[in-house]
Amino acid sequence: MTLWNEFNIHNRMAIRVDRDAPTAALLTDMFRPFQAKGLDRHDLTIAGVMEPMRNASFGETEFQYTDSAITINAMNVQIARDGDGFRLHGDRELLVSALPLIDHILVERGVAMVHALTIDYNGVGVCMPAWGGVGKTSTMAKLLKIPGFSFMGDDWAFLTEDSQLLSYAKPMFIKPHHRPIYPHLFAKKKKPLVPVRLSRPLGRLTTLVHPVITQYPRLARATRALSPEHMMVTPQQAFPQASFSDEAPLGVSIFVERFDGTSAVLEEPDRAWMVSRLVGNFHAELSRSSRETITALGATGLAPIERFFADKATILNRALGTKPTYLLKVPAAWSPDRASDTIVAHIQDVLGGIGSHAQQESHFLTAADD
Repeated sequence: MTLWNEFNIHNRMAIRVDRDAPTAALLTDMFRPFQAKGLDRHDLTIAGVMEPMRNASFGETEFQYTDSAITINAMNVQIARDGDGFRLHGDRELLVSALPLIDHILVERGVAMVHALTIDYNGVGVCMPAWGGVGKTSTMAKLLKIPGFSFMGDDWAFLTEDSQLLSYAKPMFIKPHHRPIYPHLFAKKKKPLVPVRLSRPLGRLTTLVHPVITQYPRLARATRALSPEHMMVTPQQAFPQASFSDEAPLGVSIFVERFDGTSAVLEEPDRAWMVSRLVGNFHAELSRSSRETITALGATGLAPIERFFADKATILNRALGTKPTYLLKVPAAWSPDRASDTIVAHIQDVLGGIGSHAQQESHFLTAADD
């Protein structure tokens, strides 16, 4: 009898993972905020043993495929259509293959996955997409010290076509330069971390070996536990005094990037620009293996690329609506501490502007009624 770990993502899709699958431990860690029991349907089933594929065609030596399934040879991963969902099989860690499938299933249900810091300010959702290394983790720590802010996610989140921001409180990766911001985590650390100057080079090396390490789930799990590049903690451990929010109506989107300048610059691009950045940033921040999965699914027609990206853009366009969108450019030479101070200050200013606009609009409507 197969035993399953189940996960319910905001009642929008359900996942089950075979507890005996090599990837089960990692996926349980990553999807723990959505852990559930007794779900009556599943949109994504993940297991270790592959299924037979009869009369398969060949995409050179890269993959084998049928109308309803594909095996990606280099990754030793199999994906099969299962009604409106998928089955995913493989003896390696499967998070990188699962993410594109989760995003695809959610897009078909009017939800887009984004790469962003997300936070609730007194019932207003703030979406801050950014490239890795911009300072999202430091920014989150400082925002949560300000009354009214509640944690939603520091890396991934979901945005619905009716403008609801949905949380994803996944584990956080704390690095050596975060020591001044999270002293309580370093006081209790169980492993030594490298000096700050070596953290970025080691991070690049980790990215290079990641595709190899994930072929061996037990080794990968041990490597993460012992890695001197970072420590993995839950948001509750990182922010023991913080409040948490599951959902909030989107109020503002602020894309943050580092640039070759000497002072911070705040711009107001249009909605189309922000939609393009949200789609592109999420795709670019996926691992190489995730992007190869998307390519293989698109090449064989299991998940047409052109429709997927177009549908995702449509969802985000509706979600952003008339909400204000900003681009904040922060000098690359600034330290994470200085950069995050600036980001926090601009977020507060932008939120103050939203409040003023709402008050002016309310005053106008009241005057019109009189």
